[in-house]
Amino acid sequence: MTNIDFYFNAEDRLQVACRLAAKAASQNTRMLIYAPDGDTASRVDKLLWTWQATGFVPHCAPHDALAAETPVLIAAGEEAPEGFAVLLNLSSECPPHFERFERLCELVGRDDEEKKSGRGRYRYYRERGYKITDHDLANG
Repeated sequence: MTNIDFYFNAEDRLQVACRLAAKAASQNTRMLIYAPDGDTASRVDKLLWTWQATGFVPHCAPHDALAAETPVLIAAGEEAPEGFAVLLNLSSECPPHFERFERLCELVGRDDEEKKSGRGRYRYYRERGYKITDHDLANG
């Protein structure tokens, strides 16, 4: 069963996404970033190119020729290539294919709308018996 990590109180969800993607890549763990909104996908793509002044997180789209060799993919749909252990959700809804992954990372920002949708996703997973670990980003 998929383990779920909720990261609450993110000042900037995309910065947290980049940090988690960099950590996964440094640990040789492949991550799929689910970003069904085109604007969000584009923004996280640009941030992964520039996020760290001294680093780069290799990433591409699932249909890219280098996808099989790339540690981080950004997907807008239900693409779930083999060999990806972690799914990072940037949608306000539960990803339709999260149970295919060992781990799901949910990011919840500080504004009321994000908190509301985060609570709904949290409740959905909890009611179905998933193990959830909370990470409060306001506590450093």
